[in-house]
Amino acid sequence: MAEKRNIFLIGPMGAGKSTIGKYLSEMLHMDLYDSDQEIERRTGADIAWVFDVEGEEGFRKREEQVISDLSELQGIVLATGGGAIKSSLTRNRLSARGIVVYLETPIEKQLARTQRDKRRPLLQTEEAPREVLTRLSEEREPMYREIADYVVRTDELTAKQVATQIVELLGL
Repeated sequence: MAEKRNIFLIGPMGAGKSTIGKYLSEMLHMDLYDSDQEIERRTGADIAWVFDVEGEEGFRKREEQVISDLSELQGIVLATGGGAIKSSLTRNRLSARGIVVYLETPIEKQLARTQRDKRRPLLQTEEAPREVLTRLSEEREPMYREIADYVVRTDELTAKQVATQIVELLGL
């Protein structure tokens, strides 16, 4: 049997990477990893605390290491954090070590999906969430597209339907 390739899910916060990753891993009988959950496991603290203590730069260094470690595994589904692609090292590793699926999601859906979530440090500022998400999208969209093997829109489908679409796209 052919060796299973890694599947890496990238996209903005609220795209459904963790939820879609769960369905994908079940459908394909692959282990699921979530880079944010792995950072929390390794630090013993939640993401917001890491941001508070180490700032975004410290968090991104941890994220870069976690994704480096996890992307060396074989046959996994990895849900990355929305800003993971800010690191050129991380972008290169994801591109080289698996299939990258960009979960494209409009700002309106991101707002609806994140409005009550207090665990997203970048949204816990004085700046209005719409402005934050718009700014992040303008900054990150080119990087998502740069490394994406596939782009899948998530706004009109359920997470399970998106996972099914990814399985079909990959011919698995």
